[in-house]
Amino acid sequence: MVVPILSPDPATNKNVSYLKYPIYLGGNRGRGQIYPDGSKSNNTVYNSPVKGTISAIKVANEKKGGYEISIETASGDTVVEKIPAGPELVVSEGQQVLADQPLTNNPNVGGFGQKDVEIVLQNPSYPRFIIILCFCNFCSNLLSS
Repeated sequence: MVVPILSPDPATNKNVSYLKYPIYLGGNRGRGQIYPDGSKSNNTVYNSPVKGTISAIKVANEKKGGYEISIETASGDTVVEKIPAGPELVVSEGQQVLADQPLTNNPNVGGFGQKDVEIVLQNPSYPRFIIILCFCNFCSNLLSS
């Protein structure tokens, strides 16, 4: 990221016009499909644990969202798969599913993300404030770790 230290001051030079400065920032979105305890996150595909027919789909929690999918096997047993809020269901009630068939879409966008933005400097003191803000943020991260 390039931030100019000084910007022109229109009060002293009337020939100055402000330009847009591109800023390129990137961040690792992470992959996080499985938590350290082995449970799945809402950033992965949920598959059917057994072969059978989907007997019921109900909303697990009205406020938080998520689903509970009941799958009835050929032997008459019912297996309930809990899916957190986030992934969208790709199955419906009464549908036949195979073992390891996806029940949800793949919401994982993982990897490295980048976004292009532009800023317009309207005051010569803005770059100094940006540098001070970045320095304070850096120092607070050092102190908290």
